[in-house]
Amino acid sequence: MDRCIVLVDAGYLLGAAASLLAGEPSRSRITVDHTALIQGLRERAESDTQQPLLRIYWFDGAPDRVPQPEHRRLRVMPRVTVRLGALTRSDGRWAQKGVDAAMHAELTELARNRACSDVVLVTGDGDLLPGMMAAKEHGVAVHLWAVQAADGDYNQSEDLVAEADERRVLDRTWITKAVRAKDYTGACAPQPAPRPEIAAILSAPLPESALGAATDRPAPQPRHPVPGTGQNGTEERVPAAKGVPTPKDLAALRAPGPQPAQQPASATLRWSSDKGWVDRPTAEPPEAASMPTLAQLTTAEQRWADREEDITTVGGDPSEVGQVFAGRWVERLGDQNHLQKLSGMYPRIPHRVDGELLRYAARFGLLAHKDDQIDERDRYAIRAGFWREISVRTGVEHPPLDD
Repeated sequence: MDRCIVLVDAGYLLGAAASLLAGEPSRSRITVDHTALIQGLRERAESDTQQPLLRIYWFDGAPDRVPQPEHRRLRVMPRVTVRLGALTRSDGRWAQKGVDAAMHAELTELARNRACSDVVLVTGDGDLLPGMMAAKEHGVAVHLWAVQAADGDYNQSEDLVAEADERRVLDRTWITKAVRAKDYTGACAPQPAPRPEIAAILSAPLPESALGAATDRPAPQPRHPVPGTGQNGTEERVPAAKGVPTPKDLAALRAPGPQPAQQPASATLRWSSDKGWVDRPTAEPPEAASMPTLAQLTTAEQRWADREEDITTVGGDPSEVGQVFAGRWVERLGDQNHLQKLSGMYPRIPHRVDGELLRYAARFGLLAHKDDQIDERDRYAIRAGFWREISVRTGVEHPPLDD
């Protein structure tokens, strides 16, 4: 077949680009325009091989092989197929598993079936040498592309270079058409400036009960009680006063049978926040508890259509995910009075709806552990996208709240 195929090792391509542009191979140090990158690969491949493109295979790693937002954007592009291996963390570093084996299997299968006349390999791993040799034996011309190395380093197997039929280098000028380094002003990456919607969520007003408690609350107990003298001259600790009920205490209040005599009538949990210790009610107001969830508003046919849209058109950006969820919820909401009640709760989302929103976002690989920490900024962006779509649908603007 007189056509070409491109096999891209994303870990190599983007890691080498990060080394070239940002000085280290961490992909978090660069921003990638995937549309421009795919278009550049296609044009370069067709120009170098003088054959029309059949397909670009994008090989990458992902935690538990769950597609990340960038993979979801890539796999719905024309002539692009995404193949995912596992991404594991060992000794504090991320490593791909199964990507090289998948590339080797795809390369040999395409050559054996004579699916193309030319194969472009964007990789530096010498493990693909047997696959390259097998492809050549089946009459396929192998083109090997390298990313310009940083500071003269060599980032490609010499055996691959020696075995390839043609070799090209993707230099800095070509790379920067689709990839750029993130701006850093110091040794540590600065926190990105929050959008107004995210700032509003962070500055949500406290409940009235909390404001009252903040002024009437007695002085806090010391972390370590003052020791006293017990029997035999040993020190004993004086237990701190138990003024705030624990979750165990609250469970006892709801349990059947006799109740403790000294428990308060309306118990609240005390939460830690950026505004200090605040008291919040254990139950939501009735209007919030009565809000229907998206699952309750969705028919079986709509559920199938939603899944189809998620797979084919939703990229998975946190803000986009919140907007898609909110749009479906508003379209299917029969009682518009719920929207008025919801606007009065801004920027907080009713607990049941918020939980469903976050579970929906988890389908796109969001809220996963990143560097052993859950990315809270994704949560804020998801909720900000939800409120942005609510504003668009209802015409009610929600101004940012002051701290």
